[in-house]
Amino acid sequence: MIRSTNLHAKRPALPGKAANRDCPAPPDTSRGSSSLRFSPTAWAKLLYLRDLGETEVGGFGISAADDLLLIEDIQLVRQTCNVGSVAFDDESVADFFDRQIDAGVTLSRCARIWLHTHPGSCPQPSVTDEETFARVFGLCDWAVMFILARGGQSYARLRFNVGPGGSLMLPVEVDYRRPFKSSDQTAWGEEYAANVQEQRCTPMLGIWQRQPAGMDLLGFNEEGDGFGLRYDPFDDEPGGFLPQTAERHHDDEF
Repeated sequence: MIRSTNLHAKRPALPGKAANRDCPAPPDTSRGSSSLRFSPTAWAKLLYLRDLGETEVGGFGISAADDLLLIEDIQLVRQTCNVGSVAFDDESVADFFDRQIDAGVTLSRCARIWLHTHPGSCPQPSVTDEETFARVFGLCDWAVMFILARGGQSYARLRFNVGPGGSLMLPVEVDYRRPFKSSDQTAWGEEYAANVQEQRCTPMLGIWQRQPAGMDLLGFNEEGDGFGLRYDPFDDEPGGFLPQTAERHHDDEF
C-alpha cells in the first residue's frame, strides 16, 4: 500500500506548485507546425519501459534546453503500478527534482511533460488522468500529457494556463536531426527494477497485492477495468490499493 508523504519545505513542490520564474517562454505554437518530438534514444527507452511489464508505467520527460517540446530523456520515479493506474511516491518525486536542479536542469525542462503508458490498445486519457492533469499541472504556465498504448497508438496534449489558456493536440514524432546517444537496455532495465513495483490482483477477492513479475493477470480486459482501481499518481492521500467502497471501486470510467 502506498501512503504518500508531504514534501519537505526545502524541496521543490509538485509540478503545479512550483514557481515559474525559472521558465522560459512557453513553446511557440503560433505557426501551427509544433509537434511533441522524441530523440531516437528517448523513444526507444519509452518503448522498452512500456514493454518490460504488464502494467502502466509513468515518468517525466526531460526537454532540450533550447526546445521544450523535444524530449531527450525519460526518467522514472518510484511508483506502484497496476494495469489501470500509477501511483508516484512523493519523496521520490522530490528527490528527482533535487537531482535535476543540482544538475542545472530547470523545472521547465523536467516537470512539465508527464508521460505514462497504457497496457491496452487505447491511449485516450481516463477520467483520473484528466483530473490529475488539471490538479497537478493546472498552475504551471504550460504542461503536456502524453500517453503511449501498448498497441503503438499515442496521445499528446499541450495545455496553456496563462492568458486566455487553452489546449492543443500535438502530433508525435521521432526526431533524427540531432545527435543522439546509443540505447542502453541494461541501464533502463535497472532503472525500471529500482523504481517500479507492480501490483497484481486476485480476482476472486478483488484486492490488490504484490505478486512476482511475470505472473498472468486474471480478471482484466485490456482497458484495465474488472477489479481495477485508478488513482491519481500525485494524490497526497491515495488511500492505497485496497477497495474502499463500491463507489470508489466503480466510479472511474476508462
